[in-house]
Amino acid sequence: MLLTPRRRKPGATAEPRCRQRRRLLGGIAGAATLLHLPKAHANIQPLFGRELRFDHLHTGERLHTTYWAQGDYVRDSLADINHLLRDFRTGEEHPIDPRLLDLLHRLKQQSGNDNPFQIISGYRSPRTNARLRAASNGVAQKSLHMQGQALDIRLPGTPLKELHRLACDAKVGGVGLYTRSNFIHIDTGRVRYWGG
Repeated sequence: MLLTPRRRKPGATAEPRCRQRRRLLGGIAGAATLLHLPKAHANIQPLFGRELRFDHLHTGERLHTTYWAQGDYVRDSLADINHLLRDFRTGEEHPIDPRLLDLLHRLKQQSGNDNPFQIISGYRSPRTNARLRAASNGVAQKSLHMQGQALDIRLPGTPLKELHRLACDAKVGGVGLYTRSNFIHIDTGRVRYWGG
């Protein structure tokens, strides 16, 4: 229905705009009643969720999940994430620190990049960590990977140094830059920075 303004009769005064608006809104409300449209309820809260997307480079597994919704972490989603980020060498799973997921979500928002995070390393069992440490001096003896508190990642579409800067700005935990291996390390331990 198209509403057109009425022509004023000569000598008539203009109707105040607020009265015109009230009359228009009243007409719309009446039409909605006639059409039996449902009423909007002010107490309905929209579902605000935190989504993450993963691409595990060693297993080829992908995951797109909402891990936090309606003010709480989603248990089934956390279980899916724990499975994806398991020690792929042994198959052992460990709970991943939700603060790490919140950091990933922040990095996604700050970068404006919705691509999946590429996972180089998630949880590591003590056995795997010891084997990697024997082969390289770049693996910490008490690595936070063994606590589910560390990830090695990259985000396609966001330059590595930019991702490193954003992670450092968050001041959540440790951030390492590994330019030759093309990934950053993030963890929820004490705040510290390294690499180049």
